[in-house]
Amino acid sequence: MPEALESALAEVRALLLAPGLTRAVAAGRRRGQRPSVVRAELRPVALKSGPRLQIATSDGSRPHTRNVAPGAEADAAVDELLAEPFGNWHVETADATIQLRVTKSGEAQVHRAAASRTAGEPERHDRAKEWLLDPGDPLFKEIGGSAAKRRQVDAFLRALAATLPDDLTGALRVVDLGCGNAYLTFAAYRYLLRRGLDVTLVGVDVREDQRRRNTELAERLGWADRVSFVAGTIAEAPVEPAPDLVLALHACDTATDEALARAVRWDARWVLAAPCCHHDLAAQLRARPAPGPYELLTRQGILRERFADVLTDALRAGLLRLHGYRAEVVEFVDSQHTPRNLLIRARRTAGAPTDGQRAEYRELVGQWGVTPRLETLLAERA
Repeated sequence: MPEALESALAEVRALLLAPGLTRAVAAGRRRGQRPSVVRAELRPVALKSGPRLQIATSDGSRPHTRNVAPGAEADAAVDELLAEPFGNWHVETADATIQLRVTKSGEAQVHRAAASRTAGEPERHDRAKEWLLDPGDPLFKEIGGSAAKRRQVDAFLRALAATLPDDLTGALRVVDLGCGNAYLTFAAYRYLLRRGLDVTLVGVDVREDQRRRNTELAERLGWADRVSFVAGTIAEAPVEPAPDLVLALHACDTATDEALARAVRWDARWVLAAPCCHHDLAAQLRARPAPGPYELLTRQGILRERFADVLTDALRAGLLRLHGYRAEVVEFVDSQHTPRNLLIRARRTAGAPTDGQRAEYRELVGQWGVTPRLETLLAERA
C-alpha cells in the first residue's frame, strides 16, 4: 500500500474513533478490487446500555446494522472496514470534514474542510458536511431553488455518487423524468461532468412552458448541445437513444411507476427514483377489508396511508427484482428537510428471478388484494 494512502487511512481511523464523529460513509471500490459490502455508514448512537458506534452496511440487496461498544470492539470493527478496498471515505466530525478518494493508480487524494456555522445558529450534524455542489456555486444563481431544494438535490447527488462505479468512464446517457424546474437535471450534469464523464442529459416534463424555460437556461449556461428538454408525459415523451441512467425526483403517485416502467423497458443500467405521494394503493386498501390479523394496520386513516406508502415502495422494489434489477429502498435526505425522503435505487444485473422471489411477490399482493400500477405497466409492455 502506498505510504500516502496508509497515512490517509490512519487519519480516517483516528476520526472514526474520536468522540467528535458525527457521520462517516465508505463506498465505491478501488481499481481491480471489490469490497465485501457496497457501502458502509458509521455514526455514534446513544443506547440505554451506553454510547455505541453504529455501523450500517449493505451488500446491495440487504442492509445490516450493528452497534459496537467503544474500545476494543469498535477498534476491531473500524479496522475491518478500513481493510476493505473502498474507493471513497467521507468522514464528518463536529470540527472538520475529510474526504479520501483512492485514484485509479492507488494514490490518495485527500480534501479537508473545517466545519463552520453561523453565529448563534444551533450546531447541526449536516453543517459539517462537504457539499458535492456548493450552495454558492454560480450554477444556482442561474437555476435558483430554495435552500431546502438544494439540500435535497445534494442528497440525491450523494446517492448517485454511491451508485455509479468509481471507475466509470466514457459516454453516459441520462434522462431526468418529471424534471420540473430542472434543479436536479442541471446539478446532475454539473456533477457528472466534473467526474470526467462524457454526459448527455435529457429532461422530460409534461409542460411546454417548462421545456422552453429549461432550454433557455441550458443555452445561458452554454450546455444546450449536451442538455436538452422535451415536453411530454413520463410514459410517452420521445427519448433517443435509450439512457444508461434514469432519474426521477418526486414524481407524484403513479408517475413514479411510469418512470420505473420506462427504465425497465429501456434496460437502463441504473435507476434512482424518489417517490412522492402514494395514492393508488391507499385507495385500493380503502376499498376492501384488510386480511386478518392486520385490520389494526388499516383501521385508522393515518396508519392506512403510511402503510400504503411502505407497501407501495416494497412492491416496487420487488417488481424491479423480478425484472433483472438489484433494488434497495434507502433514506436519501433527513426527514426534517422533506417527509418524502425515501429513494428507490436499482442496478441492472440481468439475472433471472428465482421461483422463491416470484412466489414472495405473488403472496404479498394476493394477501392484500392489490394490483400495483407498476405491475400493470410492465405487463402492458411485456
